[in-house]
Amino acid sequence: MERHVVHCDLDTFFVSVERLVNTKLVGKPVLIGGSSDRGVVASCSYEARRFGVHSAMPMRLALRLCPEAVVVRGDHDLYSRFSSTVTEIIEEATPVVEKASIDEHYLDITGMDRFFGCWKWSQELRQRIISETGLPISFGLSVNKTVSKIATGEAKPCGERQVVGGTEKPFLAPLSIRKIPMVGEKSYTLLRNMGIHRIRTVQELEAQTMRRVLGENGVSIWRKANGFDDAPVVPFRAQKSMSKETTFQQDTIDLDILRRILVGMVDTLAFELRRDRKLTGCIALKIRYSNFDTHTQQLRIAYTNSDRTLTAKVMELFKKLYSRRMLIRLVGVKCSHLIHGAYQVDLFNDTLEEVNLMQAMDRIRMRYGVQYIQKGICLPDEVERRTPTYDRHHAAQRT
Repeated sequence: MERHVVHCDLDTFFVSVERLVNTKLVGKPVLIGGSSDRGVVASCSYEARRFGVHSAMPMRLALRLCPEAVVVRGDHDLYSRFSSTVTEIIEEATPVVEKASIDEHYLDITGMDRFFGCWKWSQELRQRIISETGLPISFGLSVNKTVSKIATGEAKPCGERQVVGGTEKPFLAPLSIRKIPMVGEKSYTLLRNMGIHRIRTVQELEAQTMRRVLGENGVSIWRKANGFDDAPVVPFRAQKSMSKETTFQQDTIDLDILRRILVGMVDTLAFELRRDRKLTGCIALKIRYSNFDTHTQQLRIAYTNSDRTLTAKVMELFKKLYSRRMLIRLVGVKCSHLIHGAYQVDLFNDTLEEVNLMQAMDRIRMRYGVQYIQKGICLPDEVERRTPTYDRHHAAQRT
């Protein structure tokens, strides 16, 4: 049975939501992100892209390229609500859905062609999303995730594209190698230095040649360039949460130590979320007092894996929960409502320097381990090292 996989992507999602709220933004170049000179562009409209602006660009540079642009700070909660609405519409109609990010979904509709055409079904679903939410959305339909995602990119803005089974290679051949998922800046530069610009050239190479140049990643790129991808559309529901707890050898009321430990746990959890390409939509804090009374409070949040955002929410919960001024035996942090999602930092608040620092720390942790680099606030001072209060046990849980 031939597979039928749909990739849906909401066009300039943040900008589109802001335009629903404020119609005066329609037709204007719009930048979403931090408003300060050190801010970063989280998203931009097509009108702004014509000036060379792109996401993750320093806001100061973006405004230099497009001085007439309107800057909107952005609202994570608002975007999450619209994202949830779109997801509900898709899940109501589709047997298997993978939410790849806040604005991106994969749909496996294999076998549905027995009842009606998959192409017509996909078109009707797209029109339903547009009519019920007012958001522009593009989609691609093919036999696998890679080709469908590339087809969506070719259909933008607010379009649709079908790649019939057996035509994957000719569809991909004339496109730039930048279109292949997993081809980052380093891989692109290396391939361009080899004289490779179009996917057709990769198709003409042997898989072993790509392995010698780029290792196993080269083989993966070669497979994708030839339209091969057997990755399933997987609803990411197996892991529902991840958490960490700390039990003190000696009960404590030292707020500085408590803050250090909470920040450290959040820092580790945020890294694990980014490493596993997940986002959390709910954060919870647990406190167990010396008399074993245990109190837990949770907070629904916009999907994120940002250190800054999660730390702020945990400290907010701590202020609400810790009102008894009693010695604490245990503290714990839990992230739940997990979804699969690409690397995502808080571009509305983080500066470019903070984004680069976080990415550099993640690369070090990936290579050497979490324990080899930590934030200064998470490290105990000399006095704390000598006190039994700081000797603690970390327990990580995944469900």
